[in-house]
Amino acid sequence: QLQLVESGGGLVQPGGSVRLSCAASGFSLRYHAIGWFRQAPGKEREEVSCISSNGGSTVYADSVKGRFTISRDNAKNTVYLQMNSLKPEDTAVYYCANSVTENVCEHLEIWGQGTLVTVSS
Repeated sequence: QLQLVESGGGLVQPGGSVRLSCAASGFSLRYHAIGWFRQAPGKEREEVSCISSNGGSTVYADSVKGRFTISRDNAKNTVYLQMNSLKPEDTAVYYCANSVTENVCEHLEIWGQGTLVTVSS
């Protein structure tokens, strides 16, 4: 079964940090760009970040630039999202998805089930 599984979410205080993981099973992430997306209550899903298959190219939403870092370990078949200086407006369910392309997060193929990040004091 081809799937992506996110982990690492939880409750964190404003200004805190959390690292999300996106692990693939049933297929290799090596040849896919991977994106992180989020959906807050009452809002549309938005792309947070994207990383190319070899990790050489990354893209970030303006709202997270300088605070979030996407990375990948193809040997572990896992992509990460390090989230620092968290704000209450970062509260959302975070999803990862693989692209059918190697360099951009388009034509997304498989989605994880999501992990909830709540930023609150």
